Amino acid sequence: MSLIDPRTTAVIRSVDAEIIGGPPSTGRMLLDSSATGGALSTMRITLGEGADGAVPHTHTTASEMFYVLDGRVQVLSGDEVITLEQGDVAVVPPDVAHAFGAAPGAEADLLIVITPGVERFEYFRLLARLKTGEATLEELLASQDRFDNHFLDSPAWTKARS
Repeated sequence: MSLIDPRTTAVIRSVDAEIIGGPPSTGRMLLDSSATGGALSTMRITLGEGADGAVPHTHTTASEMFYVLDGRVQVLSGDEVITLEQGDVAVVPPDVAHAFGAAPGAEADLLIVITPGVERFEYFRLLARLKTGEATLEELLASQDRFDNHFLDSPAWTKARS
């Protein structure tokens, strides 16, 4: 059984994608779970030189795919930090710690797909409000179950990013 209605194709035009953040980390929200019948959620993230993307976290129900459109990106997978380059792809399964950021000295442009889909656009809006002081860290921490985004410490990631 398909999660996507076979009579409807989910489409987002580049000019219509909501943009969040700004240099050094810009997100283009493409399709959320509600637009794909729960099949997936997807974003495009552009990172400036060495910029952090996401801190270590897990998802309990979803896998996360990272496809590098351009540049180089470091991806945490469990206790391993992998460097991906243009054209490379990695998929992190549920319950595995992961994070990402542009590799030192490099920029990165990547497509991120979460499947099955989780409504994530409100999560990214919350992060944007946190950066501007319009939301609190307590609000972010309280949202972990809602967005299936559970933060954790990773010595491997801290070492790789220092």
